Amino acid sequence: MTMKTIQIYDPPMCCSTGLCGNDIDPALVSLAALLKQLGGQGVSVARYNLGQQPLAFVQNPLVKTLLDQKGVEGLPLILIDGAIHLQGHYPDQSERAALTQAVLGHELKGAL
Repeated sequence: MTMKTIQIYDPPMCCSTGLCGNDIDPALVSLAALLKQLGGQGVSVARYNLGQQPLAFVQNPLVKTLLDQKGVEGLPLILIDGAIHLQGHYPDQSERAALTQAVLGHELKGAL
């Protein structure tokens, strides 16, 4: 089985993961943990922050089109192998399970 690639295009945040400051979104914590687990399973994970890496958003035609149409409200955007998997919000628990299933073909034991 060929390993999948996940690309996450985040709205502007104070740091690359959003896990900084005093008011940390629990969804970001869960996503960061899941991405670490998936990376450990051989999945290629790339994450881009609009505030720090705007060129990455412009260089991807799909992402640029989404930004042109929806603005930052369309973010975050999660792509699997270049196709939109989720947009406009970070995944909840069931969406994280679906993301894992989509990239690994099965759920992770003990996944968040």
